Amino acid sequence: MKYRSTRGNINNTLNSTNAIIQGLAPDSGLYVPLKFPKATWELADLAQLNYQEIAKLVFNLFFDDFSEEEINQIVNSAYGKQWDTQDIAPLKERDGNFYLELFHGPTLAFKDIALQALPLLMTKAVQIEQINHKIIILTATSGDTGSASMAGFSNKNGTEVLVFYPEGGVSPVQLKQMLNQPGTNLRAFAIKGNFDDAQTEVKRIFNDQSFNQKLLDENYQFSSANSMNIGRLIPQIVYYLYSYGTLVKNKKIRLGNKVNFTVPTGNFGDILAAYYAKKLGLPINKLICASNENNVLTDFFKTGKYDRQRQFHLTNAPAMDILVSSNLERLLFDLDDNNAQEIKQWMDQLNDQGFYQVNDQVFEKMNNLFAAGFATQSEVKDEIRRVYEDDVYVIDPHTAVGSFVTKKYHEQTGDKTPTIIVSTASPYKFPETVFSALTKKEVSPASPALNQLDSLLNEDLVPAIKKLFDEKNTKETVISINEMQNIILKNLALD
Repeated sequence: MKYRSTRGNINNTLNSTNAIIQGLAPDSGLYVPLKFPKATWELADLAQLNYQEIAKLVFNLFFDDFSEEEINQIVNSAYGKQWDTQDIAPLKERDGNFYLELFHGPTLAFKDIALQALPLLMTKAVQIEQINHKIIILTATSGDTGSASMAGFSNKNGTEVLVFYPEGGVSPVQLKQMLNQPGTNLRAFAIKGNFDDAQTEVKRIFNDQSFNQKLLDENYQFSSANSMNIGRLIPQIVYYLYSYGTLVKNKKIRLGNKVNFTVPTGNFGDILAAYYAKKLGLPINKLICASNENNVLTDFFKTGKYDRQRQFHLTNAPAMDILVSSNLERLLFDLDDNNAQEIKQWMDQLNDQGFYQVNDQVFEKMNNLFAAGFATQSEVKDEIRRVYEDDVYVIDPHTAVGSFVTKKYHEQTGDKTPTIIVSTASPYKFPETVFSALTKKEVSPASPALNQLDSLLNEDLVPAIKKLFDEKNTKETVISINEMQNIILKNLALD
């Protein structure tokens, strides 16, 4: 397998190990397979294999610079006893839909699935390539990537993790997880701005050649834990294949039947993984892109114009508070027949003017593959309450966005295709919103929201949730955007 940049020359390629280590291409593009691989399995195999076995097939397909033994070790370690279910990604049938629960890992969110694997892939890649530099994991987060990357890279030899998140733009539980994650190599900083501000500055720092050379001279090198890193993206393909096999195994569908996936979407990595699963032969009818009030993607799929020039909303589904969806670039590259020059033109226009318009060919392909919708904050709360009252099933705000958009999609289209809603986080990660939605009351200031939700639901809590009750908040460090580069130097003792 060779990888190339979405904005670069077709002759400039990397193997998988170097693509994982670099994270982001020097030309600001994202790494994609030079030639997309063909599945080495039959569709029927998916119903016979467990999660780890499917993961090994996918990892071996895309990361063939690792030996089969190395892949086996990585997968077995990434998907082991740190999960509260052997299924890793169980599927629950509720209200005529299927909810794919991706929150059974250490930090209670879907990012764990990739970020339990990426640190192992990266540290092994460094060994394979005989790189002596210390790897700096530089990451912007809207909440879940920060805590999951810190958990995954905690005390991993040869790595330093620097996470930047928007001040006031993450949930109290997400903040608690980031500030209290044990590990001598971990640092998290709040920035005065939103996620897009943080992500833009991280990309700028990544591509500041003089700054990178200064770090190299001191034996440091940047990489990323965001879904911009191909090593973060590929593991997400696995749960789409696994969920389809589960439906077949449980006789909910027949082998070969098509399904829909609804994906709550911010940076577009999760739904892009579903698109890659489709390219590998998974029978997908529609990919339903679900957004919150920052509905730039909904408008894009309806018009073909991506326009980030709009009001930015801090919502009750904060992981989706994003106006620049980085992984969309990979989809457009694929739909535009790998036209790197045009992709660069669109991305430059987005950066300089705040918008771009895709061509008619790409827009037609998008319409055939995708549907899109969004939910307001009040609709999110109403959906949490509706699903609970109808099925005694509790969902988090992001899953509620997906559930609401699915309901609207079915009403508007009459599509009877079985639909899998990607459930991206535990409701206990967002107890304020969930408690308020279920009770129609605000959380009492006399007691932590987590305690109040626990008392309301009276469930047996998994260890990852119980742990949150015992953690005390650590003081935040708040910086401005233009301080990020100096903070990096200071934390590496290079200032």
